[in-house]
Amino acid sequence: QVQLVESGGGLVQPGGSLRLSCAASASIFNSDAMGWYRQAPGKERELVADMPSGGIMHYALFVKGRFTISRDNAKKTLYLQMNSLKPEDTAVYFCNLRRDSAAYWGQGTQVTVSS
Repeated sequence: QVQLVESGGGLVQPGGSLRLSCAASASIFNSDAMGWYRQAPGKERELVADMPSGGIMHYALFVKGRFTISRDNAKKTLYLQMNSLKPEDTAVYFCNLRRDSAAYWGQGTQVTVSS
């Protein structure tokens, strides 16, 4: 069982930046697939960025060039650097870890982009 805790969300003006963190309660490995998802009010949860095990990072078209996913296994943490934020990026952001046949989710962190 792995618990995930997101942090770093908040209120930011359009064009601003935030860095989200997702801390795992147990060790994470390169064989773990990890990713960031988001869910806006009234909408379904959608993939933002994914880091599959040993694979190529994947970004949703709507964030490509603005967001960067990274991880530090030693710190058991997944990151999402978000630049050039837009009002439509407003959502609750969740991190996800997939290991073997199990999937784990954090509780989410709110990101609000507004002037």
